[in-house]
Parts: sequence; structure tokens; C-alpha cells
Amino acid sequence: MLNRRHIRVKVMQAIYAFKGGESDDFSNDQKFLLSSIDNMYNLYLLIISILMEVQKRAESDIEKKQKKHLATKEDKDPNRKFVNNELLMKLKDNFNLEDDLELYKITNWELDQEYIDVIFKAIIASDLYKDYMQNRVSDFKEDKNIIIDIFKDIIAPNEKLYDYIEDKNLTWLDDLPTVNTTILKLLRKVKATSIDSHFTPKLYKDIDDKQFAIILFKKTLLNRTALNKEIEAKTKNWDADRIADVDYVLLQMAICELKHFSSIPAKVTINEYLEIAKEYSTPKSSIFINGILDKLVKEYESNGTLNKIGRGLM
Repeated sequence: MLNRRHIRVKVMQAIYAFKGGESDDFSNDQKFLLSSIDNMYNLYLLIISILMEVQKRAESDIEKKQKKHLATKEDKDPNRKFVNNELLMKLKDNFNLEDDLELYKITNWELDQEYIDVIFKAIIASDLYKDYMQNRVSDFKEDKNIIIDIFKDIIAPNEKLYDYIEDKNLTWLDDLPTVNTTILKLLRKVKATSIDSHFTPKLYKDIDDKQFAIILFKKTLLNRTALNKEIEAKTKNWDADRIADVDYVLLQMAICELKHFSSIPAKVTINEYLEIAKEYSTPKSSIFINGILDKLVKEYESNGTLNKIGRGLM
């Protein structure tokens, strides 16, 4: 679920928040970093469970109408196409998801059911839903496509849901695009024959990614003095106060990668931090950072200190 860029962003945030020095114990800060990353899976479960809750809400709506004193013919014989949607049922009957929701204590929608109501009402008012419900029969492909469209067009961009997530956990705002993208990919790739584990993806692609986060965090903090000297040597004509704090952290991390991560190509490192700078710093930050890193790479290459091996990973 995680890619290396998102790991770099998490490390950047942890280093930016760190207030100690190189000699200080930063074990608690490392725990915070890993906890922040692990929390992404909680967010994933929270968002994917919305689809499960919407299915429950639709079923409850039908049951209430059937119990009305003056139930109409339509109330008594409702169109259950959405309730019986094959993909929604696949989520509802997913034991892996059910276990993880219980393990991670994802019970938000029991207390905050009004958000499910808002999303459900938006769904049934949409043309997507109305067109889908024109008849009572469908196949897995149609059922899958409507859920993809509902997630993409109604759930993911919902502003009230966005505000709710911001209120629950501030770090989740940065995680939300990655989580939404992951869910969309899983929805698009799911088949009628997919096993339960399809919807319980691994947070890290492999153990190397977790180690990358820890080592990048540690090495950047442990070498801050030396890293800052390298930055200062290339910014003599710059007023230090004019350099954004985020840019300083990104430069520290990038130089650390260039010097201490031999399997990551220099071009990959530079491109990754330029993209992060575009999203998290000032409009001119990427140009500034690119200039500094370009000079350093040329310097390392000329004096033979840029030791890179292998193809590297993103």
C-alpha cells in the first residue's frame, strides 16, 4: 500500500517535528514515526468500511419501508439490486476484513452514523444510482463498476467526510490520497473469485521499506551537523532565514540518501525530493533544492564519493 515517496513524507514530518540534537535519545520519535505509518492501515479500514456500512444502511432502509403501516407495493417488493450488489456482498462477507476491523477497533461508524447517512443519501440521489437501479438484474462487472464510480465520485471527494478525518487524526490528511488510491486499485482489480486477503493489503511492500524509513530517519538525525555544513557550503549567498524549514529538512534527507543509500540512484533521490517539495513547501522550493542537489551530485562524482550500486528502488 505504501510507496517510497509516502515513506519519505512520513520521515520528513517526523524530522521536522524533532526538537532535539544529534546526541539526544530519539527512540520515542522513531516510535511516533512508525506509529504514524501504521495508522495508515487504520485509515484504510475506516474508509473501506464505509462501503460495508452503506450496504447495511440500504438494507435497513428496505426493512423499515416494509414495516410501514401503509406500505406501498414497491415497499413490499423492493428492488434489492444495490443491497445484493455482488461486490458489496463480497466486502460484507469478508472474514479477513471483519477480523481486522475488530482487531484495530474500527467502530467509528457505530458512534458517527450520521456520516454514513450523508453518504447514503448522496448515493441514492445520484444519477449513477438511478441509472443502476433501472432494472433488477446485474452481473459482477456491472456491480463492480457502480461501486468504483460511487467511491470515486461520491465517497472520496465528500467534504464532510474530509472534515471528519481531519478532526480525528491530523496526519490522516496526508495519508488520504494514498489510501483512496489503494482502495480504487483494489476495487478495479477485484474479481468474483478473489480471496478475502485481496481487501487486507500489506502496509509495507516488504521489510526493506520499513527498514528504509527507520534508517533514513536515524541517519539524517545522527548526521545533521555534517549535512547542515554541506547545505551551508552551497548556500553562502542565501540568507539562512530565507530558506524554508521544510526545505532544510528535505535537503538533509536528500543528501543523507545520496551519501548513505548506495542502492538508490541519485536521479531517483533528486526526483523524489523535488516532487515532495512541490507539494509541501514553497512554489520556488523545488528549483532551489534541485540547484543544491545538482551541485552536490556533480561534486561527489568528481571526487569519487558518490558510490551507487544496483538499480535501486523507488
